[in-house]
Parts: sequence; C-alpha cells; structure tokens
Amino acid sequence: MSRIGRMPIEIPKGVTVDVTPDNVVTVKGPKGELVKKMHQDIDIKVEDESIVFTKKTEKKDAKALHGLTRSLVNNMVVGVTEGYKNTLELVGVGYRAQLQGKKLVLSLGYSHPVEFDAIEGVEFTVESPTKLIITGIDKEKVGDISADIRAWRKPEPYKGKGIKFEGEIIRRKVGKTGK
Repeated sequence: MSRIGRMPIEIPKGVTVDVTPDNVVTVKGPKGELVKKMHQDIDIKVEDESIVFTKKTEKKDAKALHGLTRSLVNNMVVGVTEGYKNTLELVGVGYRAQLQGKKLVLSLGYSHPVEFDAIEGVEFTVESPTKLIITGIDKEKVGDISADIRAWRKPEPYKGKGIKFEGEIIRRKVGKTGK
C-alpha cells in the first residue's frame, strides 16, 4: 500500500476542490484555477476539509497510481495557494536575458537570439541580465518551460558556462595539461 497515497490532503482556507464522477479534479484558489483528469482506478473523495484517495482495485497499476494521484492533486492545491517558481542563472560571457513584452529573448552565443513566448499560466521575470525567474501555478508547465530554456545551453563541466538552476552544483573537470 502506498504510504503517500494513504495521507489525506488538508484543504486550506480559500481553496475549493470539486471532483466529478469521471475523476476530473478542479481546484480553485486565490491564484487561479487548475483542472486535471485523473485515472479511473483511484477513488477521490472530498470529506471535511480534506481529500482522501482510495484504490478501487488491487491491480499493480492501481497501486502505482495511488501515490501519483495524491501527489498530482497536492501539487494543484499548492499551486493555487502559493504557486511555483524556478530561477535560472546564465553563466558565460555575453549570455543575457531580456523581456520584450511577454516574450523572453535570450542571447546565448548563437548567431541569432533565442525567443520564448510565455504560455498561459507562466510568467517570466528578468531580475538581472543573467538571472531569470519563471513563475506559475502549474508545477508541470513551470518545470517544462525551465527545462526547455536550459536545454539551449546546458552547463558544461570545464568552464561551467551555460544555463543552470539556482543552487545547482556543476561537477567541474580538469582540462588538458601540456607536456
């Protein structure tokens, strides 16, 4: 039995959770609204300011989905109350970020600027030319956009240049030595 799946989620004040019979979960809070369809093998009930998850069957798939479903709904509740934030640092000579309206423009050493349009529910903030903050209520979208931006210039191990998450430690390698 899943230890995570057994734990109920406490619903904070100002948040409403609705579950339809076909397992579509709607979470509304002060920061916005999230809707997600969950798997049919998990039964989701809202009872007395908490959300409880139970397996309908003892199949292996249902056991695996028990904790996952609970974590997904918990991420939705945290997202509409607090939101999610990823901070990226651009390390390298000439690497910089700037906003043009809602569009993010990155200079990463290519012959052309790299542009990202903000998708619905995700906002970009440029704190300094080398520090980028991505915020939103959907953890999945914030993480996907952060990974897409980071994929343009992953940190390399010799000089440490590239786009890295704040606090990420890059294992450095020793370069060649001459004879």
